[in-house]
Amino acid sequence: MQMTQALHTTSTLTDPHAGLAQGRAIAVKCRAITKSYGTGDNVVRALRGIDLDIAEGELIMLVGPSGCGKTTLISVIAGVLDRDGGECVVFGQDYEKLNSTERARFRAQNIGFVFQSFNLIPTLSIAENVSVPLLIQGKGRHAALREAEAMLDRVGLGKRVKDLPQKLSGGQQQRVAIARALVHHPRLVVCDEPTSALDAATGEVVMKLLRQVAVESGRALVVVTHDQRIFRYADRIAALDDGHIERIVTDAKDLQH
Repeated sequence: MQMTQALHTTSTLTDPHAGLAQGRAIAVKCRAITKSYGTGDNVVRALRGIDLDIAEGELIMLVGPSGCGKTTLISVIAGVLDRDGGECVVFGQDYEKLNSTERARFRAQNIGFVFQSFNLIPTLSIAENVSVPLLIQGKGRHAALREAEAMLDRVGLGKRVKDLPQKLSGGQQQRVAIARALVHHPRLVVCDEPTSALDAATGEVVMKLLRQVAVESGRALVVVTHDQRIFRYADRIAALDDGHIERIVTDAKDLQH
């Protein structure tokens, strides 16, 4: 699959929307984001002033060595981790202006998660697993299951809705995780190493599905990955190192320069 055509040229991060296609609305705006862990001599500065814009309808990948801040950044963007400083606005909303109940409601309505380890509940059928975000929103069980089954059908698992997760392959379980992330129609989907446990062919299936989701619906997708096999599915790739964004490119070949 080719990357989106109407993109700017390769750029270091001299501005926070480097490489963005023109005319796209901004879904996520990060400015000077900082985050540290520990105290005193044991402080680890995970994020050291991150500036980044993420557009609706794009799939952006965050890459870089382990410990460079990728997972911390998506956790701040998804509202599961408080930043120390800077600004993070998601669809016009700053998490720090919300109380805990409002934040939980905002996340439940707007954000979907795809985890490296799938995080499926082994005692529930895959339809029941996918229905969880809808139940959290307060939807009735039967209606939630109907919507879950419809989403599973979309990802090619419509005939497996009653199966337990352990009856599925790794790739099938990841598709269940994607269905769960999408079932409540979130505007932002955050993926942490979605293909790292998958073989090349299965990873291709998963990424084609994620790419289709971004383009069709206008959602924003943020994918943390070490998997160079899937770089070509990104509109942009942001390379992090030591808590900084070093550069943003629209072609993975430029990561080597």
